[in-house]
Amino acid sequence: MSRTTSELASRPLFFERNRVYRIYQGGALFHPLFGDPAEDSNYPEEWIASSVKALNKVPAGEHEGVSRIRGTDVYLDELLRAEPEKILGGRKDMGFLVKALDSAVALPIQAHPTKERAMALFHSPYGKTESWLVLDARPGASIAYGFKRPVTKEEFRQALHTGTEAVYELLNILPVQPGDVFLIPGGMVHAIGAGCLMLEVQEPTDFTIQPEEWLGDYHLSEYERFLGLSEEDALTCFDYDMYGEKALARGRRTPKVTYEGKTRVSEQLIGYEDTPCFAVCRHTLRGGEYVPPAGPAVYLVGEGSGAIAGQGFGYSLAKGDYFLLPHAAAGRYTVQGRLTLLECLPPKE
Repeated sequence: MSRTTSELASRPLFFERNRVYRIYQGGALFHPLFGDPAEDSNYPEEWIASSVKALNKVPAGEHEGVSRIRGTDVYLDELLRAEPEKILGGRKDMGFLVKALDSAVALPIQAHPTKERAMALFHSPYGKTESWLVLDARPGASIAYGFKRPVTKEEFRQALHTGTEAVYELLNILPVQPGDVFLIPGGMVHAIGAGCLMLEVQEPTDFTIQPEEWLGDYHLSEYERFLGLSEEDALTCFDYDMYGEKALARGRRTPKVTYEGKTRVSEQLIGYEDTPCFAVCRHTLRGGEYVPPAGPAVYLVGEGSGAIAGQGFGYSLAKGDYFLLPHAAAGRYTVQGRLTLLECLPPKE
């Protein structure tokens, strides 16, 4: 264990950009957030402070999806192995994954496994419950969320083989706008529609079951649809009892103010009462300060500018900057400025 890794694991960690290949197009809305060119491509996702590898059929490399610490050749998964106590504080792993994603097209209808189905089908202790915070939206942006009415697996299978229009007839379609917050528990049928820039916080896997055969003109392979599972097993990942108002009530979340002062307002977007898998908060600083109290935690500057400082370390913050606060650094650094700080917290212990 080198002094270098020990020092890295004791302060806020910033990362090189980490756009990940997907089968869908997007990314133009990264321009106002990250300053990227305002164009769509097959790299529509930024994996933020990620220790998770992407499950692409043809990997771009051994570290695809894993973040590299800025100014070094050290990847986050390597640092976690070298300094687990400093970063995790007794946790076995990070326990969550944060992404920014921008879809220029409607994504395939999909679901993610619950923890129970993930263990049975993929031998994984994590499923893929996730949450969305809409950061930006193109005109007409919408999502599909939950079934409209009770649907059997056979009825859903028949709609899938009939075509996209038949599938969408079974689903709730919701217009979205910046600021909307949704929880997507494992098993919930859903799809991000065209034109949504999301902050997605999720369990740390890339398990997506998307049984439609086509994404526009792109024909999905069996692996891309079912991740090596049979169709029968894959369709058990959908919760057919989650429909109508019950589904919508489970999904749409309303921010709750937890602190309000002259220079800072803090809100809970997703709480541990919503899911034990992670929590998401938003802190709006109006010339005030915030001391991140817990680690490991991931932070993204959604708007504005400021700085983080402490322990002889200082770093200017601007819109689109993100960092990981290790356990050993919690409570020792102060964020100041006029900015919106999005805080992503690990599973409830």
